[in-house]
Amino acid sequence: MAQSDTKKIFFENLSGAGKAIAVLTSGGDAQGMNAAVRAVVRMGLYVGAKVYFIREGYQGMVDGGENITEATWESVSSMLQVGGTVIGSARCKDFRTHEGRLKAALNLVKLGITNLCVIGGDGSLTGANLFREEWSGLLAELVEQGSIEHQSVQTYSALHIVGMVGSIDNDFCGTDMTIGTDSALHRIIEVVDAIMTTAQSHQRTFVLEVMGRHCGYLALVSALACGADWVLIPEMPPEDGWEEKMCQKLSANRAGMKRLNIIIVAEGAIDHNNKPITTDCIKDLVVKCLGFDTRVTILGHVQRGGTPSAFDRILASRMGVEAVLALLETTANTPACVVSLCGNQSVRLPLMECVQMTQEVQKAMDEKKFEEAVKLRGRSFENNLKTYKLLAHRKPESELPTSNFNVAVLNVGAPAAGMNAAVRSAVRVGISEGHKMFAVNDGFEGFYKGQIKEIKWSDVGGWTGQGGSLLGTKRTLPAKHVGKIAEQMRTHNINALLVIGGFEALESLLQLYEARATYEDFCIPMCMLPATISNNVPGTDLSIGADTALNAIVETCDRIKQSASGTKRRVFIIETMGGYCGYLATVAGLAAGADAAYIYEEPFDIRDLQANVEHLTEKMKTSIQRGLVLRNENSNDNYTTDFIYQLYSEEGKGVFDCRKNVLGHMQQGGAPSPFDRNFGTKISAKAMQWVTKKLVETFRQGRVFANTEDSCCLLGMRRRALIFQPVVQLKGETDFVHRIPKEQWWLKLRPLMKILAKYKTSYDVSDSGQLEHVVHNQPKDSDASVAM
Repeated sequence: MAQSDTKKIFFENLSGAGKAIAVLTSGGDAQGMNAAVRAVVRMGLYVGAKVYFIREGYQGMVDGGENITEATWESVSSMLQVGGTVIGSARCKDFRTHEGRLKAALNLVKLGITNLCVIGGDGSLTGANLFREEWSGLLAELVEQGSIEHQSVQTYSALHIVGMVGSIDNDFCGTDMTIGTDSALHRIIEVVDAIMTTAQSHQRTFVLEVMGRHCGYLALVSALACGADWVLIPEMPPEDGWEEKMCQKLSANRAGMKRLNIIIVAEGAIDHNNKPITTDCIKDLVVKCLGFDTRVTILGHVQRGGTPSAFDRILASRMGVEAVLALLETTANTPACVVSLCGNQSVRLPLMECVQMTQEVQKAMDEKKFEEAVKLRGRSFENNLKTYKLLAHRKPESELPTSNFNVAVLNVGAPAAGMNAAVRSAVRVGISEGHKMFAVNDGFEGFYKGQIKEIKWSDVGGWTGQGGSLLGTKRTLPAKHVGKIAEQMRTHNINALLVIGGFEALESLLQLYEARATYEDFCIPMCMLPATISNNVPGTDLSIGADTALNAIVETCDRIKQSASGTKRRVFIIETMGGYCGYLATVAGLAAGADAAYIYEEPFDIRDLQANVEHLTEKMKTSIQRGLVLRNENSNDNYTTDFIYQLYSEEGKGVFDCRKNVLGHMQQGGAPSPFDRNFGTKISAKAMQWVTKKLVETFRQGRVFANTEDSCCLLGMRRRALIFQPVVQLKGETDFVHRIPKEQWWLKLRPLMKILAKYKTSYDVSDSGQLEHVVHNQPKDSDASVAM
């Protein structure tokens, strides 16, 4: 997939000189489109190309004139946090005609544009590919008409197209997440969380309709993220008799002391006869059969609006840069490609292969081949559906397997948003697998004190959206108390352990693994799920809780920057958490448009600080009004936040003034983001299935005995796959003094942040995508979705 690790492209070699790139947004708007436009413009200018805006989508290309304007660095300032698309979007009938495309070709040739970056859905990208295929014929026609010189045909012989999928529906095959989907999920979950409080007050049932056209992704994932009682999606219509089953489920939940019901309906929901299922139809059904007070809420275009999430800003920025690289490397024989995301990896896929597979989904649904439609949506969609069914619908006791295994779950370390979703998932999957689940309060401190009790299916209802740790969590490590912990494990006959936490959880599992030599009680399957806002655990690219913290930082940065709008030039120095790990400072810096981010992993001295101040001073004199500098809390013992604030204040005198903010524990609080809810839910379900498998494998002569390395693992996301890794093998990858991994993938994002802040730096493209095929897009044994 990736190019050779030794391949690096530096500023002076990454040349787009003589090339003209145009960027347009087409079709429906989506949050994050502006971040993609900004990245294309700034990366294009960075490599020396001319970059143009095409306003109002294809309509602007057809109309020409002032709709096609040259972009400057400053023209994309202050747009990162803006929803929608500032260059406008329109659905264009003219471009569907040959005459319209002929006008568009003339307008591009006049400006020497032969590279197009199209941000839109499958219809927009299909139109771009048709335009590319017709290009030489259109130029020949223009020569015949006398509109262009014959020389222009040779000069502009090929049109190069790279697409980025901007759509809240996430209905495009070949990519895990489209630009805008995560932000739309944020809007949905905000509404659902708010509705839950009023529904609980009045013991109401709410039926919510979400967008998505003919794709049920938003409905399915939001149902998974809020623990909805029932979900209806077009890819998997309910079986005959579903009305009675749904009413039984709602009634059973009420009987179990649940005061509310949530039903989520995709706008394209259908039954097995392809007849629409509407929210009003469901409301009437619930009222008629159960007599519950039922209300309907149609979310509508609120899902498309608002500020883009941190995930969408980072995704769009990465994809925008990748799109420019793809355009620079393309040749006349390279097919039009779409820049995509697989796991945590950028990939390039042939545009028409993706479009054809997307169309096959609709064809399968029209032909009532619904299982095939689910598979065509991709492994991520399929896993979401399986996980939802597993967690939402409890099997009768008579249908449950009887394993007679006891599994304990506990949280260790600092609290992180999404921990409760992971616990809920573990408990319910464990019960579905036939285990008896035990909850340990207050981590290993509670463990050795005997704070262990059985936890039932209904005990974890409503946990998904709760922040912090409802089980309680402590940083206490088990080493000093292994004897007492072993005694408690014997008392409760614990056969397996699921530990959810940060760096302390990793250290804990290593200590328990070493204690196996003394206490056979620890010779059981043990699994750790990374959950920490710092994202400093080795063996995983992402941790539960980090996305929520990122969103908190980015939202605060937006507000802080806005506080200076209309006033004199101002620079904000902001301190983030993370211990010695610079993940939050770096990735939040990329998402918030920071000018610099100081971290421990990239040492800096007074000369670097001085260069940053001078760079910012120059930018302040010519263009921007507000500057943003982030500093990780432990980035340097001497260059503290106060020191940097005083340095910038002194050196910026007469040009800008400074303010400083220490964000503190607000980064650790709040309701978990949709990303963290789903990441926690899915990896926890996968971990429990692994636990079951290990229990069966290691059960011999009436007891469980597991003492191999691979029976004590961390489950983490590595590039494209979720992988179980023995914790002892992670010791070599870990800097235990500073509590960080020795190698961290996100460091490759730092040059990207610098480029977008107008620094000249080297840019490593060893991870840059080469053209793949859709069928090979997802590895066989992984859920390639990062979290969604």
